[in-house]
Amino acid sequence: MKKLTSLLAALLLCGAQVAGATSQPDPFWRNATVYFMLTDRFHNGNPDNDLAYGRKGDADQLRGFHGGDLQGVIDKLNQGYFNALGVDALWMSPVYEQIHGATDEGTGRTYAYHGYWPKDWTSVDRNFGSEGLLAELIETAHRRGIRVLLDVIVNHTGPVTGQDPVWPEEWSRTESVCDWSGFAGTVSCMLVDNLPDIRTESEQPVELPPQLVAKWKREGRLDQEQAELDAFFARTGYPRAPKYYLVKWATDWVREYGVDGFRVDTVKHVEPEVWRALKKEASIALAEWKAKHQDKKLDDREFFMVGEAYGYGVSGGRDFDFGDRRVDFFDYGFDSLINFDIAARAGREDMESIFSRYSGLLHGGPLEGVGVLNYLTSHDDMNSFDRERKRVREAALKLMLAPGAAQIYYGDELARPLTAPEARGDAQLRSPMNWGDLEKAETRELLTLWQKLGQFRQAHPAVGAGVHRKLADKPYTFARTLDGEQSVLVAFDIERGKKRISVAGIFADGAVLQDYYSGQRLTVRNGEVRFDSEYDLVLLAPAKKQG
Repeated sequence: MKKLTSLLAALLLCGAQVAGATSQPDPFWRNATVYFMLTDRFHNGNPDNDLAYGRKGDADQLRGFHGGDLQGVIDKLNQGYFNALGVDALWMSPVYEQIHGATDEGTGRTYAYHGYWPKDWTSVDRNFGSEGLLAELIETAHRRGIRVLLDVIVNHTGPVTGQDPVWPEEWSRTESVCDWSGFAGTVSCMLVDNLPDIRTESEQPVELPPQLVAKWKREGRLDQEQAELDAFFARTGYPRAPKYYLVKWATDWVREYGVDGFRVDTVKHVEPEVWRALKKEASIALAEWKAKHQDKKLDDREFFMVGEAYGYGVSGGRDFDFGDRRVDFFDYGFDSLINFDIAARAGREDMESIFSRYSGLLHGGPLEGVGVLNYLTSHDDMNSFDRERKRVREAALKLMLAPGAAQIYYGDELARPLTAPEARGDAQLRSPMNWGDLEKAETRELLTLWQKLGQFRQAHPAVGAGVHRKLADKPYTFARTLDGEQSVLVAFDIERGKKRISVAGIFADGAVLQDYYSGQRLTVRNGEVRFDSEYDLVLLAPAKKQG
């Protein structure tokens, strides 16, 4: 990283952040549509970087690099792909420099294509591109009104291979694998064999790992990196313990490039106090970046942090239960947590059961004022909803209309296959983006559904952040109201052709509405709207003023 932070500026920014901590919850993030992609599998914008660092194409099926990169994401941003989906934020799998070698354990020969095996937290992996391309991607996204979340790993380094030596013992443990027996059996251990666990519990000062020192020296930036570390530890007063090096390296991306937020990996496997420090330093960094880049910032929103505490579900309230200890991660810097409850619930419950339950939890319930990020498919959940892609319309409706924020996993909108028979384990969930399927009429029709739902959500925060109220069973109709003012109304399985929908109590007579599915503008008369459309789904909200 490049620029040093003055002590005075940091203290002022920290004070501003603390002062703003009592502000009301932001409906933007409670309603946001987040698009998550494995960078390597999304779109190949530059075939010249497909195999960096001497990597080879000798991996098991779907366990090597396929060429997706930052340039590919930039290309799709410029084409307007994400804007058409109503995407508010991009979450990319980690772009840090990954281990160079491959492992030959368990599921076969595997490279770090997924981004979760870091080697150097201060560099972009050359398979994905460069620091300059990351800066271009973030700037391009911001120009289009889209935020960028970086995936942050603090729990572990990448596996040990012939090209990737283990970090020093004072940095990482390799002697024990988690047995999930309470808090200690989840935190002070390796997730799996040969995934060295960072000693995040330690407060003892440590020297830089010798392999990083040698690497930075070869790259001609050792003095710069050491000077920045000296400045960071002098400013913060933190001991030079492993966790604080990682906090510094993670938040440098915010300070340098204006990253809007973090998706934090393996939250439950790290002492929660670490996340509080990460959020504090990231908030300082973003405030500093915005102060220096008034012409590039989207707005004055504070830094956002969403966590992956695997197994956390909204039905359990705020706490994560380790068995011998309960932790409320919202008290440690998280604005939102990924909701692992909805994927299983979507398979067995109807929409009203899910929607009313979640609304009750988020409004007047234990999750009042915090956020959750719903998903139905992901890169590591083998129990993802509808892996056979036989209920694709239902998936779109249940995810995009559920209370809370929504995470689209790349290819949900194109029914990308999740059951690759030639691959083993979670690699089945990580096939390359199926852009070729857009030649099929049914794929284009499915994409249109996702686009209309996404644009509806984006235009009306009440969809995800509002209070849910069922209005009728047949056709199934509900309203969402935010802050007692902004309202939307949705009706399912309504007759095609001529329609007559009661909106009494939601919209006043004379109100001009828009059906976001058919695109028609309507006027409320006698507590109802009447119109003709070929669709069986209605998405009603106040129409934007014309002209």
